[in-house]
Amino acid sequence: MIKTRLTELLGIERPIVQGGMQNVGYAELAAAVSNAGGLGILTALTQPSPEALVAEIARCRAMTDKPFGVNMTVFPTTRPPDYQAYAQAIIDSDITVVETAGTSAVAPLWQMFRANGLKILHKCTSVRHAMSAERKGVDAISIDGFECAGHPGEDDIPGLILIPATADKVRIPLIASGGFADGRGLVAALALGAEGINMGTRFCATVEAPIHPNVKQAYLDNDERGTNLIFRKFHNTARVGKNAVSDEVVRRLSAPEAMFEDVAELVAGAKGRELLKTGDMAQGIFWAGMAQGLIHDVPTVRELLDRIMAEAVAIIGIRLARASSV
Repeated sequence: MIKTRLTELLGIERPIVQGGMQNVGYAELAAAVSNAGGLGILTALTQPSPEALVAEIARCRAMTDKPFGVNMTVFPTTRPPDYQAYAQAIIDSDITVVETAGTSAVAPLWQMFRANGLKILHKCTSVRHAMSAERKGVDAISIDGFECAGHPGEDDIPGLILIPATADKVRIPLIASGGFADGRGLVAALALGAEGINMGTRFCATVEAPIHPNVKQAYLDNDERGTNLIFRKFHNTARVGKNAVSDEVVRRLSAPEAMFEDVAELVAGAKGRELLKTGDMAQGIFWAGMAQGLIHDVPTVRELLDRIMAEAVAIIGIRLARASSV
């Protein structure tokens, strides 16, 4: 048993949070994580409407009586969804924990959530943004190192530096994210000043992850080098799994005159959803972090969390035993 300020804040047994992943954060995965003692996360914008999100929350609640949360990410887009309607759906569904991420436009949603007593976990990729979020009243920071899947920011600071640098500056609980997949990572995160870990890529390679076996096999086949960084020239860097499609995105965007329109059909969200559903890896891109290099099997979520905790406790015990014998 490892208790931290994070487990106390969230009312969970194990200091492990599932990342809120687009087109992956459905009830099956979130409930499995929560039932195994972590914090499962539904992804709000995976659902086509606020009403659909309400139904998905109810479906998850029927699968677990443990705490779970909802991710609410504010994307930079020319056609934004009705974020406030999604936020209200979260509030009306009596969710107690929300994970937020994205642009500064998330601030009005924080006001809605705080007014209704929700705990806010906010994802950041820099120390300065973590400090700003703390000043604005969030309850915990999830700090994403450069190793992470999705959007690692533009500073390229790996977790080994970013986590302790953030821990030195913020007082609220810190969740380490990016590159975590096993008990060694959990112990390292605790040693660096975090109160727990957030995992996304590792949870994709589990039995309960609602994605095609071909995609899970891709996580096994890729190693720590098996990602591509795209959209760098647009200052919206994204780390995705290496496949023929993401390789082509990199190739097209390498041209000095390249524009987003040159790759729009390759990176379309609809194609990514189709890839996850059908397993046709030529359909589009898929999110993946450097943690692929630590993934060697597809266990159940409970098997994974049991293993991580056993590894962590054993490592801590060995280190303490060695230290006390010196």
